[in-house]
Amino acid sequence: MRDAVISYLFGPCYATVAMLKIEDLTYRVGGRTLLDGASATVPDGHRIGLVGANGTGKTTLLRLITGDIPVDGGSIETGNRDSIGTVAQEEPDGSKTPLQTVIASHVELAELMHAAENEPDHPDIGEIHARLIDLDGHRAEARAARILAGLGFDEDMQNRTLDTFSGGWRMRIALASALFREPDILLLDEPTNHLDLEASLWLESYLSRYPRTLVIVSHDRAFLNRIPTAILHLNNGKLTLYSGGYDRFERTRAEQQAHQSALFAKQQEQRRHIQSFVDRFRYKASKARQAQSRLKMLERMEPIASVTDDPSIQFVLPKPDILPPPMITLEDVTAGYTPEKPILRKLNLRIDMDDRIGLLGANGNGKTTLLRLLSDRLKVASGSLRRSSKLEVGYFAQNQMEELNSDHTPVEELQALEPMVTDLKLRTHLGRFGFTKTKADTKIGKLSGGEKARVALAVICRRRPQLLLLDEPTNHLDIDSRQALIQALADYEGAVIVVSHDMHLIEATADRLLLVDAGTVTPFDGDVSDYRKFLLDQRREDSKKPAKAAKKSPDPIPVDPPGNDLDENAVPIQQDAPKPLPPVKQPPPTKQTQGVAMMEERKADRRSKADARAKLAPLKKAAEGLEAQMEKLTRARADIDIKLADPALYHGNAAKLGDLTRMASDLDRAIAKTEDAWLQAQDALEQAKARSDAA
Repeated sequence: MRDAVISYLFGPCYATVAMLKIEDLTYRVGGRTLLDGASATVPDGHRIGLVGANGTGKTTLLRLITGDIPVDGGSIETGNRDSIGTVAQEEPDGSKTPLQTVIASHVELAELMHAAENEPDHPDIGEIHARLIDLDGHRAEARAARILAGLGFDEDMQNRTLDTFSGGWRMRIALASALFREPDILLLDEPTNHLDLEASLWLESYLSRYPRTLVIVSHDRAFLNRIPTAILHLNNGKLTLYSGGYDRFERTRAEQQAHQSALFAKQQEQRRHIQSFVDRFRYKASKARQAQSRLKMLERMEPIASVTDDPSIQFVLPKPDILPPPMITLEDVTAGYTPEKPILRKLNLRIDMDDRIGLLGANGNGKTTLLRLLSDRLKVASGSLRRSSKLEVGYFAQNQMEELNSDHTPVEELQALEPMVTDLKLRTHLGRFGFTKTKADTKIGKLSGGEKARVALAVICRRRPQLLLLDEPTNHLDIDSRQALIQALADYEGAVIVVSHDMHLIEATADRLLLVDAGTVTPFDGDVSDYRKFLLDQRREDSKKPAKAAKKSPDPIPVDPPGNDLDENAVPIQQDAPKPLPPVKQPPPTKQTQGVAMMEERKADRRSKADARAKLAPLKKAAEGLEAQMEKLTRARADIDIKLADPALYHGNAAKLGDLTRMASDLDRAIAKTEDAWLQAQDALEQAKARSDAA
């Protein structure tokens, strides 16, 4: 009965008891142990964020789960699931359209649809249609189109052939195919790397409602806060599961580390005290027995491991020379790659050294075009662009890492650009970007993606630019490196213009937002949260348009308002307007009439205020009720956190653990929903107050 209720409320995936179970997993590569007796249990239907520093083995773990590579020890169980899905590493190509490619990626569904359409006399046609109903086949094309639209493909793009798309867009098609198949376990490795902010927001919304088990590797803090129901941390070859999103994981882990540090310090003090007694009395006959007893106590004492902080990346951007404002001024600028097809028009923009600008807008709207224009890689078609003669610009392009020579070391890469600069100065510069001597002498081709990104940043910052243009700089940076970049940009004394799908980066870096849309650039009045709301509202309005169009009559029949009995050819009779009467002279006010007037005015004011309070009362009551409900849900969530913090829970009843994590997930969703309703109620109350005050 309980499973039936859970299935009704949350879908069939919650009713099963199978789990993704990793037990005592060991895997070695090149003499290095990536996973060392790692264990974790993920209940069905949960959304897991897999986190850990670059190089710890997150991608390897996903490949072990899919069975692409064999384990060296231990086991991975996937219960009664039928399918495990990932995004194909190869870019799809050929003459098919994105829509056809996505539908064809679900092999069983595609074969059944083909049989139902082309083989009406098939002996098993009844079973074919029954299975199509199970797979929701009648909505397959609409569902595929909706996923593609969410990832940025309009109707025209969905019906173009694959060979007309760039590699980044084809990887979006591969992602759409994985989402369309809706496997029992969906494994995603950095799915936002090829997406803009708009598509990332759609994906976030889609994955937060994913009805089956999801394991996602991401370094986007906002993504990891909104989607996962739990965080699986890979560190030192071990796996630890934490309830909640990334911020909660960070807090919980910090508390655990502080507690462990305190226990370690306490145990070390106990050891010193016992050892001191042994050293003093072990050779005295009267105390020998006590000394031996304490030695045995030391041997039996379970050592508590000391907490060693994860090595974090820190780097410092060089201090630029100060330039007088403005650095760059654009007046009525038009720019593009062909004269007949300008990308941007009527650009009016001024950039000073203290600017921190985030560029918003969908891919293809012209964000990169604007950066190329500002970096002098693209010339003005018309209008005026003036820049300081001493301006140095550092431009981190999306393909910046591809321009690095993989056979060079970081030092050699800088030497190729500045052959007259001493080796010591180049190494000092690399040190500001977190490169030790060993890493500075490692071939770039053998560095991780994050390390290559830091080499690229070191290259563009070598000339101490006053303006940094960053186009998706975080694609290969882990969370710690992204935080280091945010800190470096906060300390940087030049101007920054950044394009990123990482909302946390934009929020922490930019104090001014510009929207690139409809062929021009305009200020966006608000913050990143406002832009997120703007996009969601826009998407809701777009989804309503077809429904509105269907309801609208193609040839609406005009209907006269009630009481209009005029003939359609009748002409209204024009009459002269009556002459106004002369004003009546009023007698001068007396003290008595003035007093009466003041009393009436006060009464009217009190009535007005009473009416205003009456109108505000329901809104205030609704806001207070939602706030109380939110506090109640938060207390319930805190109670579950206390239970989940008990280590014994993870070695005991798996069903109890599953129930608690499901309850935590349900409460997280309820808290988010209630908080959103409370914010809307507060907004309505404040707007009503403002209208009342204005009246």
